[in-house]
Amino acid sequence: MCNNILFLVSAFSCSFILTWLVRKWTIKKAILDIPNDRSSHTIPTPRGGGIAIALVWFISLLILKLTDNIENQLFFALLSGAPLSFAGFLDDVLHLKAKTRFLIQFFCAGLALFSLGGLHVVDLGFYSFENSWLLTLLAFIGIIWLTNLFNFLDGIDGYISTEVIFIGIATFLLLNDCMALLLSVIVLGFLFWNWQKAKIFMGDVGSTLLGFTIAIFAIYQQNNELSSILIWIMLTSLFWVDATVTLMRRYWNKEQLSQAHRKHAYQRIVQSGFSHQKTVLYSLSLNLLALFLIICAIHFKSLMLVFACLNILILWFTIKWVDKRKPFEKNAR
Repeated sequence: MCNNILFLVSAFSCSFILTWLVRKWTIKKAILDIPNDRSSHTIPTPRGGGIAIALVWFISLLILKLTDNIENQLFFALLSGAPLSFAGFLDDVLHLKAKTRFLIQFFCAGLALFSLGGLHVVDLGFYSFENSWLLTLLAFIGIIWLTNLFNFLDGIDGYISTEVIFIGIATFLLLNDCMALLLSVIVLGFLFWNWQKAKIFMGDVGSTLLGFTIAIFAIYQQNNELSSILIWIMLTSLFWVDATVTLMRRYWNKEQLSQAHRKHAYQRIVQSGFSHQKTVLYSLSLNLLALFLIICAIHFKSLMLVFACLNILILWFTIKWVDKRKPFEKNAR
C-alpha cells in the first residue's frame, strides 16, 4: 500500500498543507529562529516545521498497520521515534536541556533495537560478520549518531530534505523499499516550504526523526537480508563524512565540541560564495556519484567494501577542495 499512487499523493498533500498551517501557527506564536553569528540565514524564520513531517509519517504508519501493510517488527521500531519527535518539538518551542534530549534518544534507540531484536549480522560482501552483542551495541551508537548527525547538518535551506528524498528514491529504485519512498514523498511536501529562501525551518522535531528513521531502515534491511548495512552507510556518506571529519578536526584543535559552529564543509562552501540552492544541487551531484558506486557494489558484491572506501575517498577530496575555497580556521566559529 505504501507504493500506492493515491496513498503517496495523499501523504504529500497532507505534508504540504500541514506545513503551511504550522508555518502560520509558528509565526503567530513567534516561534522563530533568530539569526546570530553562527547562522546561515539573515532574517528571523519560523522553526519547528518538521512537526508536519512527523505527524503525517506516524499517521501513515498507523494506516499501514491497520490495513496489515507493514510488519509488526518494523512498525514498532519506527513508532519508537515518536517520543523523539515530541522531545524535538518541545526543544524547538521551549528549549530542552541537552541531558534530557540524550536520555530520550537513548530510550528511543533502545526501544527500537528491542523491537528489531538487535542487529544480527553485517554483510561486507566478501565476509559476513556475526556477533549480535557487539553489533547491537554498535547499532545503538549508530542510531544515536545518525539522529544527531541529521540535526547537525540541518543548517541551510533544503539541504536535509533533499538528502532524505534522494535516499528514499534511491532505496526504492535499488531495493524496492516503498517505506523509504513514502518518507521521501512526505519530506517533499515540506521541501516546497523549505527551499531557498526558506519560509520555515525543519527544526529538531524533523531532523532528529529523519536520522533515527533512516538508521532503523538500515538495521531492519540488514537483519532481513534485504540489503547490506554498508549500502546504507554509502547512501548517507555525504552527511556522516562531513560531520565526522569536522568533529575530529575540532577535537584536534582543542575546541569545545558542544559549542555551536559553522565549520561543516557545506557551511563553509556557502561562506565561500555558493548560494544555498547551488550547494544543495552540488551535494546532489555527489549523491548521484555515490549512487553509481552503490550500483557497482550491488552488482560486484565481493568488492562492496572497495566501492565504499572509494566513495569516502571522493568525499575526502571534496572536503579538501572546500578547504581551498574556505579554510578550516582554528577556533573560528
